[in-house]
Amino acid sequence: MNTSMLIKKLKQQTRHGQAGNRAAGNQSVVVTPLAQPVVGGPRISPVDVNDQVQQLAQSLANQMVAEMQQSQIISRNGRTYTKFDAVNDIVANQTEVVTAGLWSDNLAALTTYFTSSVETTSQRRYYIDVLQATPAADGAAVQYSLAYGNVLGSGSDSQGQLNDSPSRAVYSQYRQLLLNPTDTRFTTAGSGSTDSIYVVNFKRNRVKEKLDAGNFELPLRLISGSRPTNATGSVAVSGSKIVTLIDDSSIAAATIVGTGKVYNIVSGSINSGVYNPSAPVYYGLSYPDYGTLVLDGKMLDQQLNFQTNTGSSSEGNNHFALYHSISASALLTDPLTGDPYGFVARNSEKITSTHYFVRIKNAEYNFSNNPSYVSGSVGQIAQTSFVGDPKTYITTVGLYNDRQELLAIAKLSKALLKSFQREALIRVKLDF
Repeated sequence: MNTSMLIKKLKQQTRHGQAGNRAAGNQSVVVTPLAQPVVGGPRISPVDVNDQVQQLAQSLANQMVAEMQQSQIISRNGRTYTKFDAVNDIVANQTEVVTAGLWSDNLAALTTYFTSSVETTSQRRYYIDVLQATPAADGAAVQYSLAYGNVLGSGSDSQGQLNDSPSRAVYSQYRQLLLNPTDTRFTTAGSGSTDSIYVVNFKRNRVKEKLDAGNFELPLRLISGSRPTNATGSVAVSGSKIVTLIDDSSIAAATIVGTGKVYNIVSGSINSGVYNPSAPVYYGLSYPDYGTLVLDGKMLDQQLNFQTNTGSSSEGNNHFALYHSISASALLTDPLTGDPYGFVARNSEKITSTHYFVRIKNAEYNFSNNPSYVSGSVGQIAQTSFVGDPKTYITTVGLYNDRQELLAIAKLSKALLKSFQREALIRVKLDF
């Protein structure tokens, strides 16, 4: 309530009181004694009474307004918390798709490859883990795994267990995971129904929500000479022939199998796209929602001389041939960029965010409760230039609940100067 409104109200109350007294016939209570002459003193007129009332009302109003203004100043200057306006200050449920390099340290290209030394021989018959650094190095972590599957169990030894060879188990596992329940074989555009598959399975925590479609490039190098029956040993990889594989998401829509999207894997590169898009060379299937690549063993034999071991009860460890083909590609350089051929991949995830707009007016948060801000026993401002012109530097915003419990902290990239001459608007983005 401002001064003029307060005076008006006091006048109305005074008039109502006088009128009520006259109506009741009792004029001596308020008006009559003041209007009667006082023995030995001057006569007081009704006009003087009104002037006195107006002056008193004005004085009281000024006092109340001053107290309210002072209270507001103290409240703003000493404020520790500011409550958000849920309508104007908070914008919830904002979604965006974020992609990042899939490998350790958010790198998009992998050019160093090491196998895990802690895997047992029995484990290696089913799959091998590939790391970006030697297992003993700090930060060494599994990036992806390689496996070979054959629907008939060929290329691996059952070791006396009927129908229980590693290659058969691998094929069955990925068939159940990736195909429709009625499908018994993987079918690719390269060779049709195939019994022989090579699998690249990205580490789940690196894929996050899914493999970013259109943003992986797998380099494979030609296997030269005669490959040993068991590929765990040395595999001759030489020559300059490199095939880089991508998905065909740039030229074709995905098909839906089960609950996930499927793209064809074709020869091409991220920079140049699909090679010969009118008649691509198909190498397999990409399942971005599962973070899995399935390569057609027939096509790898035809195009890159993989010489897949499909012998009955023969310990082939074909997935090691794929490992050597990938790792040896890094020994050659891309003629366009001059960089080593690397396994390029990115992950993708949908992030839901809430935006909090922190609005700081000029009279707010100009003082700090940091002990270094004051000195002496009476709390004098330590920086003399701040006397009469206080300043603070905002570095952190804390988000609290109604019980003043700290829930989240937002850090500014650099300190923000705040004074009576400056206002600030800080947007805090909370992802979850």
